[in-house]
Amino acid sequence: MSPTLIFAVISGLAAGMLVNYLADVLPLTRKIGRPICVCCGENIPWFTFFLGKRCSSCGKNRPARFWIVLAFLTAGATWLWIKPVPRFGFEIGFLVLIYLSLIATIDIEYRLILHPTSWFGAVLGFGIGFWLHGFWPTLAGGVSGYLIMLGLYYLGAWFARGISKMRGVPLEEVALGYGDVNLSGILGLLLGWPGILAGLVLAILMGGVVSLIFILGQVITRRYHPFLAIPYAPFLILGAIVFLFRY
Repeated sequence: MSPTLIFAVISGLAAGMLVNYLADVLPLTRKIGRPICVCCGENIPWFTFFLGKRCSSCGKNRPARFWIVLAFLTAGATWLWIKPVPRFGFEIGFLVLIYLSLIATIDIEYRLILHPTSWFGAVLGFGIGFWLHGFWPTLAGGVSGYLIMLGLYYLGAWFARGISKMRGVPLEEVALGYGDVNLSGILGLLLGWPGILAGLVLAILMGGVVSLIFILGQVITRRYHPFLAIPYAPFLILGAIVFLFRY
């Protein structure tokens, strides 16, 4: 393995550790501090965290997510090093991949997109979007992504109220949260106008297909639960990645 490729692998491992650390502490403490165990909430030593050892307080191993994130970002860094996206190269592409991986990880695990990560994403998205597309296409993409998803958010809320009224009980989960609206605005900044339209359409199609497969699986296993929502941020991110990382 060449020294430069070793650098890419080490960068991927470091990024995986960073994403795991932030995904552990931010949803629970809302601030950066000592690593904590996601099972019991107790602080854990740094060496325990970096080595992926089990928690000394509750004795539980690191969740599978810890290793999946490490493997994904190591593979992503290696791929981007070998075949960087011509439009922005390795550094920018890897930075975007780290940020989107953090958003997806937190949303999958906690069904949450935090405001601090959204504000950071807005600054990052505008800076990269301005460099790729210019001022007006970037601004138009961000506003369009935000407003389109805002309309879908209110449509989903209206539908949820109608279903709750019909059933006489409130729905426990909703299809879209306001964090998805903010994320769509950030992705709009990255993709620009009219790229955000293609990204959203692809995300909606992927979300629909996966939801259908998920429902069929529940029906077959006789565990179907109506109106059970699934995290939507990963589909928005995948839809954006397809067009943002095109060669």
